[in-house]
Amino acid sequence: MNIKPNFDKINRENTIYMVIMLAGGLFISYYNFLIGAVFIAISGIIFYLNFRKSESKKREWLKYVEELSLNMDKTAKKSIKYLPIPMCVIEFNGKIVMHNDKFSEIVGNNRLLDRDLEDIVGEIDLNKALNDENEMYSEIEYKNKKYNIVYRVIKNKTDSDIEYMMVLYWLDNTKYLDLKQKFINEKTVIGIIEVDGYEEVLKSADEENRPLITADIERVLSTFETESKAALKRISKEKFFLVMNREELKKIESNKFEILDKIRHIEHSNTLPVTISMGLGIDGETINDNFKMAIGALDLALGRGGDQVVVKTKDNFSFYGGKSKAVEKKTKVKSRLIGHALREIINQSEKILIMGHRYPDMDAMGAAVGIYDLCKACGKEANVVLEVANDSIDIFAKKVKKDSYYKGIYINHETAIEECDEDTLVIVLDTHRPNFTECPKLLDISNKVVVIDHHRRGVEFISDTVLLFHEIYVSSTCEMVTELIQYMDENIKINKITAEGLLAGINLDTKNFAFKTGVRTFEAASYLRKIGADTVEVKKLFNADISDFTTKAEIIQNTKIINNRICIGYTSSEIDNVNVIIAKAADELLNIRQVEASFVLGQKDDRVFISARSLGDINVHVMMEKLGGGGHIDIAGAQLKNVSLKKAYNMVHEIIEEFLEEDK
Repeated sequence: MNIKPNFDKINRENTIYMVIMLAGGLFISYYNFLIGAVFIAISGIIFYLNFRKSESKKREWLKYVEELSLNMDKTAKKSIKYLPIPMCVIEFNGKIVMHNDKFSEIVGNNRLLDRDLEDIVGEIDLNKALNDENEMYSEIEYKNKKYNIVYRVIKNKTDSDIEYMMVLYWLDNTKYLDLKQKFINEKTVIGIIEVDGYEEVLKSADEENRPLITADIERVLSTFETESKAALKRISKEKFFLVMNREELKKIESNKFEILDKIRHIEHSNTLPVTISMGLGIDGETINDNFKMAIGALDLALGRGGDQVVVKTKDNFSFYGGKSKAVEKKTKVKSRLIGHALREIINQSEKILIMGHRYPDMDAMGAAVGIYDLCKACGKEANVVLEVANDSIDIFAKKVKKDSYYKGIYINHETAIEECDEDTLVIVLDTHRPNFTECPKLLDISNKVVVIDHHRRGVEFISDTVLLFHEIYVSSTCEMVTELIQYMDENIKINKITAEGLLAGINLDTKNFAFKTGVRTFEAASYLRKIGADTVEVKKLFNADISDFTTKAEIIQNTKIINNRICIGYTSSEIDNVNVIIAKAADELLNIRQVEASFVLGQKDDRVFISARSLGDINVHVMMEKLGGGGHIDIAGAQLKNVSLKKAYNMVHEIIEEFLEEDK
């Protein structure tokens, strides 16, 4: 609202009134000169006095305005000076041109004019954009306090130019941020701890030492409870319920969960190592959400072989440990139960589709043909989904196609998708990751999915299965399928070629019974040999061309040994079966003295294949998982799409260096 008087308007109005009065005087003078003259004289005196008074008021008003402006200027300056919020004004070159007392207090210096702001408070992130409409923000930590800087660009117009300056208000957010951090630190973490293979571990020790093992487990866990300020409650013989806060979890994470090593050192004549798996859930909306995440995290830890901790949040997973190999279970009760359940599901299904992973090997294809033969023995027709037979299965696939027993066994992706509906039984073998399957679209169509796999579980997993047979201690999927055939029905008979395919799969994944070979592996191989598998024919399935030997020689020539422990090699030759060759080369490199692990890379089309092998002390599964792959502790791999061989080599090299640094 404008309260300034309009003196020009008042003067104009007075002039009009004077003219009217003068006209009236002249009119009166026409009839009576004397009276008219007196009227005009009086009107002139009134006009003169009014004019004098108006000019006086004008001068008084101007004086008042000047004094008010001066007082306002002083008030504004004092307001800025005593503003309870630290404030400073800087030029765009960072020089301080003005500040208040509060700013001097936080800096601890009164002589700040014309000094550079960054010289005083350190590097500060200011978006120096000319914007006189919106406030901008920046955060800084200074002298153990956290400030949120609100700043605005001020534009001052002069006669010749426009000057820009920045006004900065320093809002102390320390208490708020400390309170926020305290809230985060005190968030509840729910955990479930399970002693891996508790019964088997106790049975592996002398009877008089079993109570000592149990007591030591409880002692280590009790110490862990005290040190982490947690609450621990035993809920069964092998399971414990854990509650702690996030701040303590961070401390434990920084120590890489030392409890895993402490538990592993428990020895009382037990031949099997004592290990634990732990699942922790945090950041859920409710305590119940955290509990559900803890259960999922524990399942994941057990599915990856145990002896590890999995921390699950709403968005991701963190993994710790996983140094021990999974212990073979000698009981075959689960295989028998799964076998009966699978037979029921097969008998209730009209359409059955079987598939392994992309670029299938003999373990995936041998198991697929084994399930096909099993379905046929149950009187059901089935098909194996296979788009293209690669070199690793080419000999076996041709052998199967030539035999009339397997007529029409293979169908491509297009045919499989056309035939599949929600009632079609889809059996996935040798992988549990949906994107790694031969035809992932089938999983979206069907509501009846069975998964049979032996790989350590990854974050990505096929959910909503009607039957899951996932045993990571088993040597191969072919061993699992062989046991299913054994215990599904005594009258089931399978073809000789099927038996050879299953035996070839076991041979492949155990590296001729050298790796991950247990008692049950030999029993499965013995059963396959008994029903007609020819070991010479099995060996022929792995025959290689001379070019394969040449490529292996190139890989060995390009091999680098890091820290006398780990080999990394590559081939630049783009051959069709490069994934098979690099796997064989990785096996060969483990024959080098002192070498504990090997990594070999090869390229085909737009993919780089990585094959990793270990003697067991180095967990190559965890290392390959960082590249989106997986596998086992001692056998793993990964595929990188649209990445050059050189870049992939550098990525693997960095992962190896990280491992060696952490291992120190």
